Amino acid sequence: MCADSPDVSGIDLSRPATGHHPFKARMVALDSRLFEAVAARHWPGADRVLPRLSRSANHGVLWFATAAGIAATRTPRARRAAVRGVASLALASATINTLGKRSVRRPRPLLDPVPLIRRLKRQPITTSFPSGHSASAVAFATGVALESRAWGAAVAPLAVAVAVSRVYTGAHFPSDVLVGGALGAGAAFAVRGLVPTRAQLAPPGRPRVTAPALPGGAGLVLVANAGAGTPQRVKVLRDALPEAEVVVAQPADVGAELEKAAARAQVLGVCGGDGTVNAAARVALHHGLPLAVLPGGTLNHFAYDLGVEDARDLACALEAGDAVAVDVGRFRSEDEEAGERVEGYFLNTLSLGVYPELVRQREHWTHRIGGKPASVLAALKMLRSDERPLTAHVGGRERALWMLFAGNCTYHRSGFTPGRRLDLADGLLDVRVVHGGRRPGARLLAAALTGPDVRSPAQAAARLPRLRVDGLEAGTVVAYDGEVTRVRGSLTVDKLPEALTVYRPLPAIR
Repeated sequence: MCADSPDVSGIDLSRPATGHHPFKARMVALDSRLFEAVAARHWPGADRVLPRLSRSANHGVLWFATAAGIAATRTPRARRAAVRGVASLALASATINTLGKRSVRRPRPLLDPVPLIRRLKRQPITTSFPSGHSASAVAFATGVALESRAWGAAVAPLAVAVAVSRVYTGAHFPSDVLVGGALGAGAAFAVRGLVPTRAQLAPPGRPRVTAPALPGGAGLVLVANAGAGTPQRVKVLRDALPEAEVVVAQPADVGAELEKAAARAQVLGVCGGDGTVNAAARVALHHGLPLAVLPGGTLNHFAYDLGVEDARDLACALEAGDAVAVDVGRFRSEDEEAGERVEGYFLNTLSLGVYPELVRQREHWTHRIGGKPASVLAALKMLRSDERPLTAHVGGRERALWMLFAGNCTYHRSGFTPGRRLDLADGLLDVRVVHGGRRPGARLLAAALTGPDVRSPAQAAARLPRLRVDGLEAGTVVAYDGEVTRVRGSLTVDKLPEALTVYRPLPAIR
């Protein structure tokens, strides 16, 4: 050794020098004692389970697999929880790796007190503070819980076990884990700040109306569409509301069963897709009954916008008597020459032109590639068809239209297809038009890419209480809430404001 070289043989390089900071020195000493206490403690079964669990969380593999499992349950809340969990994990991981590890270059603990059976086969080579595994675990669990408390409670023990495993295997000091967990929770809340949860964007609980409270479901007669694949949802509802009457009907018999149910029900219930719910709404309006909607179809736009995603949501609203008044869209078509008249109601949307096929194509791809890319792909597919724009008189002028869309209340959306409504009683029709004419491909693509609030020669959007379209050719197809009818002559679309009483979970009034 050179004469001027310092003697470092007595310095523990696993612990940072403390200098003249007694509080820091005490914290470091406490951290070391806790680490050694964990190393000395034996938990039955943990020596084999925790190291494997810790390794499974490398690169987020455990959490991606968990997210896939949650999403596979195919409920909207579960899918949102899985996506939010992964997004929170990604932000936490990026923060730890770009800022955390580089800001505090703390060495890993010495493994001398850790039994060999617990140690990881491959020791981490990055700095110790903070724990990236703990940050990812807590970020994922917190993100999931912010969207779904039930799934959050299911994931939380796994996240805690991963965090504990980092100390148990000797990979981190306890403070590394605690700070990593705090950063992970912060990342989840940061994601929520950027993208609010559905609970934060719940439709307003107004206009609140008086509706019967049904303890145990007594007085509810619910008609379930057997063709909608509803057995599990109906079973959960029966368990939650044992005194409710449930009638399972074949698709062709749903209308008749709804009429029978309305004759003896205090509250009319329905389980099915948007078309089935539309039929139930007509019956409820005719008989002056409040409506209880249990989603059971593919899209379930009305139920989800209402805030009812599963049987538990509906059961809580029914037992508490929580209900609101919602608008109902109405359309009427008359052809004076032929003496024909068609009328109906819609809770979601009414459309003319190529819109129904665009929606079908977009919904097919949305879950795979996202909303806006799916809108563009749907437009490209429509370009390959032999569809022609329809001709009609709108606002006193003859126009060629690729699409005319009227939504019951204002939609928040991207592209030319609807997203979500935050108010189901705003008294307005959300009208969207894509004009026909030359270069239809450019027009459809422009509408898909820009969204409804960008005015251009290709499209227009307006919020109106009433809309009239004239000069429709015989056989013009009108699609409404998944149903189809044919009209000719004139078409008038308007609103029945706050006409239907519907149950939905409401926050307590304080």
